[in-house]
Amino acid sequence: MRPIAVLLLAIVLAGCTDPAPPVPSSSPSPSASSSEPSTTATSLPPRPVRNGCHRLSYRQAVAPVVGGTDVSCRKPHTSQTYKVGRLSLLSDGHLLAVDSPSVQDAVATSCTSLLGAHVGGSPEDLRLSMVQAVWFTPSVEEAAAGADWFRCDVVALASDGRLAPLPRSSAGLVGSSSRFAMCGTATPDAASHRRVTCSAKHSWVAVATVALTGKSYPSAVEASTQMESACRAAARSRADDPLDFTWSEERPSRAQWDAGQHHGICWAPA
Repeated sequence: MRPIAVLLLAIVLAGCTDPAPPVPSSSPSPSASSSEPSTTATSLPPRPVRNGCHRLSYRQAVAPVVGGTDVSCRKPHTSQTYKVGRLSLLSDGHLLAVDSPSVQDAVATSCTSLLGAHVGGSPEDLRLSMVQAVWFTPSVEEAAAGADWFRCDVVALASDGRLAPLPRSSAGLVGSSSRFAMCGTATPDAASHRRVTCSAKHSWVAVATVALTGKSYPSAVEASTQMESACRAAARSRADDPLDFTWSEERPSRAQWDAGQHHGICWAPA
């Protein structure tokens, strides 16, 4: 989407803060006047594997650290890893925290830029789908103990706040099928509107996107001025009667704009 006029996806991940580990308790030894301090080593999780499949909830998918359950890709799953990379935690000789904005931004950029090549189709196809990228890094404690990886997963939204099951392989997911194309349960300005995959019951379909110019968040009037011509043409091209058709324009929300979605979506009746 990553579109995900949803997202997600915006999924720009906030820095994570791990709760302080419990303080270990010790009992005095009857055979010694003093006890040696005890230390507990951080147990590192296994390094992620490319093409590995996972069963994640939506909440786990948008968390900065790994959750969910690793499963065989033959079993039901909601995410698949398409990239495992190495974190760059040094800048000008200084060690960066894994949850620092610069580290997290670099991971986000890497994962979103590689998603299209994995799922196939054009950039427009991807923007008009419910397919997104999510990414994970080690916890602060794990990074301090030597974990240096990041993981990029592909997910698909079934609807707001719910992930759809993925096929055994997510390679070519967008380019080879319209299964995860973006549709809606009502016109986008209706209170009952929910984004869903086009394989679910729907009455509207996303038919085009329009890049919105300008550095600041556009007003409704400004967005409509930029989008009207393109949306009208897209709706006309699929209408039975080129003189009698309708469409709807949807600008990104402020949160979506701030997260990097600088395009609006054109909708037409299904």
